[in-house]
Amino acid sequence: MEQQELEAVLGQYQTPAYVFDLDALTGRVKQISACLGRAGIGLCYAMKANPFLVSALAPLVGRFEVCSPGEFRICEREGLPMERLVISGVHKGLADTRRMVQEYQGKGIFTIESMQQRDLLAACAKEAGATLKALVRISSGNQFGVDYGLAKEIFRKREEVPQLSLAGIQFYSGTQKKSLALMEKELQMLDGFCREIQEELGLQIPEIEYGPGFYVPYFQTDDEEDFEVLLEGFLALVRRMEFSGKMTLELGRFLAAGCGSFLTTIVDRKENGGQVYGIVDGGIHHLNYFGQTMAMKLPHIKHIPMGDGAGHGLPEEKWNICGSLCTTADVIVKQFPLAGAKVGDVLVFERVGAYSPMEGISLFLSRDLPKVLLYSKGQDLRLARDAQPTDVINSVGK
Repeated sequence: MEQQELEAVLGQYQTPAYVFDLDALTGRVKQISACLGRAGIGLCYAMKANPFLVSALAPLVGRFEVCSPGEFRICEREGLPMERLVISGVHKGLADTRRMVQEYQGKGIFTIESMQQRDLLAACAKEAGATLKALVRISSGNQFGVDYGLAKEIFRKREEVPQLSLAGIQFYSGTQKKSLALMEKELQMLDGFCREIQEELGLQIPEIEYGPGFYVPYFQTDDEEDFEVLLEGFLALVRRMEFSGKMTLELGRFLAAGCGSFLTTIVDRKENGGQVYGIVDGGIHHLNYFGQTMAMKLPHIKHIPMGDGAGHGLPEEKWNICGSLCTTADVIVKQFPLAGAKVGDVLVFERVGAYSPMEGISLFLSRDLPKVLLYSKGQDLRLARDAQPTDVINSVGK
């Protein structure tokens, strides 16, 4: 967002606050979709990245990955059809799964992440008299999914569970991948799996849902992305595959990161041991940059002077920006250069549209959750969530 737009936000709302630019989000997703669409590749939004964007993304992506009952309820409130949901996650509870299957009569897609999950889904489908579409998740060597051999066994023993229609495979190994070579290795593995299933069982795998974990540059020292070059390189890898079915990319961070800003006010300035410390009304309970180590990397920050005195011509100082939590861990960034900064000014932390609002230690010290604002030039600034007290969660009810 431009500084003029941010100043308009600050004219209506106090900090701390997240602002998600829906115009920026829409433009980025349309560009990505247009590039991938040339190869018939669909998009699935991993809503854990930022559930506040579900409504804005509904007309832009084909599917939404849902990893918890709470995320599922969000989709219900947003009116998303069950057919567009991929119910994922390592823990699928009986009561929640039963309700999804019975109420929606087998619509949607469910991932199989263990033999126990396979049997749970089959039992719920049988009870509801429905057939479920399922993706077998192949593990990348952690607690998610099943290993390569067991995935093959699930396809081999598919007739044991006629209530499940095995619609394909799912694979995701991690985020912030800078190397196409790693993606190539993963795609070759998935291609080999499909080939083996064809050769051994005479089955065509209908679909691969793949999470590439595309890289997002968060810090000033990071190389800026050229996502068109990245996607063209990725498409070249896909075109080398023997697999001829449907491919869907599961993306979260790559879609959402750039649309978000976090606005926080400098509430105190002090010098200790020759170091300048700026205390802000936000903190690490609001901000979390992937790969930020000991607050030493410098994110992209706008400084908006407030009140009298813009600080023009004043020398830069190196500020240690610290939050409002009573812990030495609450250091957002060290040695950040600011010119003429003062108490009352606002700092805008950029590229926080994904995960950052969801991953903070929000309940620590019972501080309020910040506001969430949705911005679009074509609509009024919308308050999606007002500041929310957490003390009522952290105390015995009266």
